[in-house]
Amino acid sequence: MILGMKVMDGLSNSRGILHWFVGTLIVTLATILLVWLGADSTTAGMVFLVLVVWVSAQAGIRLSLYVALLCAVAFDYYFLLPIHTLQIVGLQQWVAMISFLLSCVVVGRVAERARRQARQADERRKDVERLYELSQEMMLQGDAAGLIRDLPRLIARIFALDGVVLYVRDQDQFYTSTDDLPMSIHASLRAMTLSQNPTLVIPGSFTVRTLMMGLRPVGALGLRPARLSYEVATAVSAQVAIALTRGTAVEASTHMEAAREGERLHAALIDSLTHELRTPLTAIRAAASTLVDGEGLDESVRRELAAIVDEESARLDQLIGEAVEMAEIDANVVAVRPVPQHPRALLEQAVEESRKTLAEHRVVIAAEGPSNQGEPGEQDNSAWFDPHLLGRVLHHLLENAARHTPAGGRILLGSQRADGRLEFRVEDDGPGIDAVDLPFIFNKFYRGKTGSRKGKGTGMGLAISRAILAAHGGGIEVESAPGKGACFRFWVPLVEKEPGGTLRDGREA
Repeated sequence: MILGMKVMDGLSNSRGILHWFVGTLIVTLATILLVWLGADSTTAGMVFLVLVVWVSAQAGIRLSLYVALLCAVAFDYYFLLPIHTLQIVGLQQWVAMISFLLSCVVVGRVAERARRQARQADERRKDVERLYELSQEMMLQGDAAGLIRDLPRLIARIFALDGVVLYVRDQDQFYTSTDDLPMSIHASLRAMTLSQNPTLVIPGSFTVRTLMMGLRPVGALGLRPARLSYEVATAVSAQVAIALTRGTAVEASTHMEAAREGERLHAALIDSLTHELRTPLTAIRAAASTLVDGEGLDESVRRELAAIVDEESARLDQLIGEAVEMAEIDANVVAVRPVPQHPRALLEQAVEESRKTLAEHRVVIAAEGPSNQGEPGEQDNSAWFDPHLLGRVLHHLLENAARHTPAGGRILLGSQRADGRLEFRVEDDGPGIDAVDLPFIFNKFYRGKTGSRKGKGTGMGLAISRAILAAHGGGIEVESAPGKGACFRFWVPLVEKEPGGTLRDGREA
């Protein structure tokens, strides 16, 4: 940094010497040309005056005064009588010289003022462009919290500042553009906010401004170096204060909307659950009432009614069980208890427990490792996971696959280890999932077009599966296309030694 400043100073000095040399050269060349052309004093005075005006407009008042002095010497030596002397003889010659000098000074100052005003106008234009860029960046940022976090870096980049510190009073949080800013600035920012002092210059070349929204201070902004004009710094502070107020308002609005959405969702879940419970109960009551009455019923009708009671009772039991599962998950009481087990054994156990559901389908297991009937000692490739939780996930996925796969269709189960994850998949040969339904199938009670037409399922199985996997530190995704079946992939972290740092043989990890 210091080396860069020295280089810049050297370049500045070099440019200054060059300007003085060029000014001298221009006066010399103009004098030679005027002498060669045989110009009179009036013509020479006008040419020298134009040179002074031009130099003043280009390089400033100091160089223009130097050029004016050179022009006065040349004007006296070559164009005022007596020629080739620096003496001034006669009132007319004195009037001409004094008029020339006064004209040079006045015109030079006017040109310098115009140059300074032009420079200030250019700086104001650049400031307006920077303020506009800042406002555009703030408007394009959709995340209010992210905008507040990025504001210091944004201001530092747009206004070419070395350091920017933002203090947000409501959060009592500091945000900085760099990590090497002094900690003393934090106390000053907090003090500025509490005392409501608009500005303060503190050690370290920082200017601190209190961010006001009306009569209420919402934070403080520290800028380094303190080179922004008062108007620009005020405009930046006003925009930042508006951003902080907007962020607070958006956050409050989000919380209120989330609360309202939670209430609406709660009411919708209760309505949906009530409907799902009433449906099997209605069928059970109708079948039971017919059986109790019993008049005119032959044996086949009785068996059919009894089957309805049994099927709807099982459906009601399943619905209650899933509702209990969902309540456990919502209450955050799901506990993960990992044990060492082979993934293939988990798949085989899940198929065995769902054999009644999968009776009409062809099940294929593609997984590494021994099965439940493996030989003793084949435990070296097992992984640590909770078989009860993952078994519940597989139960829901197998039931879903069996419901949507035609009789005789194939259902494939597989597992693999990749990228630190233990992955499972369940594929089916069903009709697939419509693209419209894919973003919503893991929502509670969502059954999609096919599920709604069939009237089967509760719409909670996939939501329960996703929540269980989240509790286990994993996730689930689905790939599907209409007419090509569906493939559900879920995973949990791959743990090949006992959690807590102990290997399976009891040694320390």
